[in-house]
Amino acid sequence: METWPAVAWILLVSLIAGWCKTLQARDFTAQDIIHLYPSTTPYPGGFKCFTCENAADNFECNRWAPDLYCPRDSRYCYTQHIMDSSGESVLVTKRCASLEHCLEAGCQESKYRGQKICTTCCEGNICNLPLPRNESDAVFSPSARSSAKRHSVWTISLLSSLFLSCLLAT
Repeated sequence: METWPAVAWILLVSLIAGWCKTLQARDFTAQDIIHLYPSTTPYPGGFKCFTCENAADNFECNRWAPDLYCPRDSRYCYTQHIMDSSGESVLVTKRCASLEHCLEAGCQESKYRGQKICTTCCEGNICNLPLPRNESDAVFSPSARSSAKRHSVWTISLLSSLFLSCLLAT
């Protein structure tokens, strides 16, 4: 009996298990946003923003963000990032916003335990993917900073298979 198929199977399972651990430890990226089909907007120029209130970090915020269109009176995506003195996330808030809410973009020191608060606004569909961490990130940007890329059906199938493997391995 040949041992090669058994060895290959063990290597494949260990590779998937290692990939799953890496997947859980990384931050949310534009590659995680996959649009299977183009959707129609509820009104002309309709868009979506990541939305969360006081999430622990960017991954948790983006992971559980509801998939809803912003109201007509909002035009931008708002992000507020509160960090501790070492730069680690304390709270993340993201939402749809009007112009008035975006005029205070920037970073400021908080009086609470040496924390820093950075706020940013951007314009475009789910443009508030990344977090502002410093003055160069915390700006009011009326153009989209990042956009989701469309993926082929093959890539979607591969990612779905790997995700299912991760679930079965845990």
